[in-house]
Amino acid sequence: MAKVNGETLDIMIEQTDQPTFKDYVTLAKMGIVRANLITVFAGYVIAASYLTDDVLLYLWQTKLTLLWTLLGSGLVIAGSCYLNNYIDRDIDYKMERTMGRPSVTGKMDGQRILALGLGILATGTVLLLIVNHVAAVFGLIGSFVYVVIYTMWLKRTHTINTVVGGISGAVPPIIGFAAVTPTLHIDAWILFLIMFVWQPPHFLALAMRRTEEYRVAGIPMLPVVNGFAITKRQIVWWIAVLLPSSLLLAHYGIIYVLVMAVLGGYWLYMGLQGLKIKEEQAEIKWASKMFFFSLFYFTAWIVTVVLVSL
Repeated sequence: MAKVNGETLDIMIEQTDQPTFKDYVTLAKMGIVRANLITVFAGYVIAASYLTDDVLLYLWQTKLTLLWTLLGSGLVIAGSCYLNNYIDRDIDYKMERTMGRPSVTGKMDGQRILALGLGILATGTVLLLIVNHVAAVFGLIGSFVYVVIYTMWLKRTHTINTVVGGISGAVPPIIGFAAVTPTLHIDAWILFLIMFVWQPPHFLALAMRRTEEYRVAGIPMLPVVNGFAITKRQIVWWIAVLLPSSLLLAHYGIIYVLVMAVLGGYWLYMGLQGLKIKEEQAEIKWASKMFFFSLFYFTAWIVTVVLVSL
């Protein structure tokens, strides 16, 4: 169980409560792992489309490389999430959505979480090195930004945490691209740009929904520090940048352009409608709609960009 004395979190392990498989999976944050692996795969497919007209055949012929790429990336991401849980034990108990994590309840002690995180991260890095050194380097860059720059520093000190932390979430498609061709094509960087710009409106909408939890935990998210009005404007600006950014891949064809123009245009319209809302509960409801649409946008973008590359 967890016992809280003032601002100090003392973890006391019940020896009769052994960690379950679910506890290990929880600390890996499989939702984050899955979402990032989707973009790793997208980067791999897009890179393959520059080498051959038969992408499906290429995927079959390089199935082991693809496997090591996905497994290595997944382990790097999971290991980084373990380290995030280890570092955030002192604040996670204050938030409803994180207070049940094994790192908080005491079901797993900090030293075990730290050792597992470092071990999983190292194993993933070795697998990426089997693919090539460029993929491994970008995996480590993403991990460093997430664990050190975001978790240990900016998450606790500055509202820009969401933006800078987005670098780690934008790296996975580059890992997938580099696994095919270490000499990165310009499209690899466009994928990075799209993923980087997509994240602020996604996470700022989530922050609006969880404002009070972040306030209690002392995390300086933008809506906590500067309020909903500025946060809504930031969301709209980021979506406005995302719309033309996504069209930098217009050479993928008219279907891609139409899908992204419609999705981006509608999301921007939703954002502009939110600027007119002044009542707090209505603003939170709007933020929920924006958050869930961001997930739909992400899914539709990935599906579209992969299909037009095949």
